[in-house]
Amino acid sequence: MSAAFDTVIIGAGNAGISLAARLRRDGREDIAIVDPAPVHRYRPMLNYAAAGLAQMRRYERAMTSVVPSGVQLLPHPAGRVDIDARTVTLGPREQGPTVNYENLVVCPGLTPRWDAIPGLDKAYVAGWAASAHVPEYAGRACAALVRLREGSVVFSVPPEPASCGGTVLKAMFLACDRWRREKVLDRIEVHLVTPFGGLLGLEPCDSHLLPLIREYGITVHERSDVAAVDHHARTVTLTGAVSTTIEHVDLAYVTPLSRAPEFITRAGLSDGGEAGLVEVDPQRLSHARADSVWGLGDAAAAGTRPSGGALRPQVAVVADNLRAARDGGPGSRYDGYTIIPIAVGRDRLMLAEHDRDGRPAPEIPGIDLTVPRRSTYAFDRYLQPVLYFRKLLRGRV
Repeated sequence: MSAAFDTVIIGAGNAGISLAARLRRDGREDIAIVDPAPVHRYRPMLNYAAAGLAQMRRYERAMTSVVPSGVQLLPHPAGRVDIDARTVTLGPREQGPTVNYENLVVCPGLTPRWDAIPGLDKAYVAGWAASAHVPEYAGRACAALVRLREGSVVFSVPPEPASCGGTVLKAMFLACDRWRREKVLDRIEVHLVTPFGGLLGLEPCDSHLLPLIREYGITVHERSDVAAVDHHARTVTLTGAVSTTIEHVDLAYVTPLSRAPEFITRAGLSDGGEAGLVEVDPQRLSHARADSVWGLGDAAAAGTRPSGGALRPQVAVVADNLRAARDGGPGSRYDGYTIIPIAVGRDRLMLAEHDRDGRPAPEIPGIDLTVPRRSTYAFDRYLQPVLYFRKLLRGRV
């Protein structure tokens, strides 16, 4: 069995659903979305859930309910892409149907590389390692953070590519705020491992956060990565600027390294890097070599730090450029805008907006949103989820 579509979108996350909605609003027909997931999740809420401040079931929807009207959902994984024949074969072992496309948009997100950090998978199974960046472990991360009353905890900012990896700081600060309110913070040794200089390597973001680091008594291991986890010895070994081993770890809030799904490399669409990202023109988001192929989101080599906030301009650029390819016109360019929301407590939050070169790129001139505010916390925690389901996923933002 085979079917033909004008546009096939691989991935039904924020990028795929919102792009399909925009294309439908532009009048484009014959659109299919390829994704086996039965549930669509508002991922930015995961760190709040890990902090015990939200229940994820309130921010999950049946996938069929968020797919735009007039768009066909193909509930299978992408098995193989043939860019010469312009086909996508579905199924994990390429045993499903084959669909033809005129335009292919690749936005499947990232998958964990459990073998990249030796011992981490065993620590997850044993229950003393968890991270909200692995959605199925967000509940376990919450239970571990709430239960901890003394000992040592290690938070790690994952190296790129990572899905808004900097928001690990949100989970860390929310946990520290909770421990301080419960008067146990002075009995907990908190470590932060970051691959960047400073905290995130961004100014003025880092300068505004450093006083909080000192206030919470956090030990920062900058320019470092988690190299190994010893499940039996309960140690976390770091490599980088200074190689060291953190001993007697009670909780490792360590996110596994990520890569793009393997079908991208097999199709000849990757940039050749270890993570196998889709090779795109970082401004137009069209594939560097394959005609009528586009990439966006976490799995695209767009030269910027992946985030949910980066998807809004990326989706707009791809929608405009698909329209330009069909109707003529100059199209649009992506400037690398991305954003990292970091709650510093349960009532204040900062927004680190920057471009692909790490330079500040505020969308609201005259207001320094890197200063933690109650208003930005309220927007991120309460208003943004409403806008996400009611506006963004419907192509109206």
